[in-house]
Amino acid sequence: MIRLATFNDVPTLQQLIAESVRGLSRGYYTEAQIESAIKYIFGVDSQLVIDGTYYVVERDGVIAACGGWSKRNTLFGGDQHKEVEDPLLDPSTDAARIRAFFVHPNFARQGIGRQLITACEDAARSNGFTVMELGATLPGVPLYEVMGYMAVERIDAQLPDGEVLGIVRMRKEFSSV
Repeated sequence: MIRLATFNDVPTLQQLIAESVRGLSRGYYTEAQIESAIKYIFGVDSQLVIDGTYYVVERDGVIAACGGWSKRNTLFGGDQHKEVEDPLLDPSTDAARIRAFFVHPNFARQGIGRQLITACEDAARSNGFTVMELGATLPGVPLYEVMGYMAVERIDAQLPDGEVLGIVRMRKEFSSV
């Protein structure tokens, strides 16, 4: 079941995000990069909760995944990564963002991510957007490619402790059919 996330979900989501990153990023990032990213980048973006564009997926009463879309400028990162106000995007000229997608390792590769991305794309389309962008972690790239996203550029996110996290900016244009 997909539903909108609430502020009551945030403690559970922060735990899920850390478990997702630790469980699914091995082999793509070093342990130091993983821990640094959890501390400095990955987390809930409360603006998505406020905007009503952040979702959770529940399986048997357990939150198995979270993710959303945004009509704001930030490409990636939770509250701890943002320093300024996040301005609204213009659907006629800007791409909506796929944001803060995390699946608990126990629920990975069961179609949950695909289901959640589709829900976000549908919502963004219904809000007038024709293009989506995202900042993918390396373990997420294969899923996004299967969903029709194309790599645009590699971003080396410099973290405050000196670690560098590779992120791939990806883009998808909706067909006008």
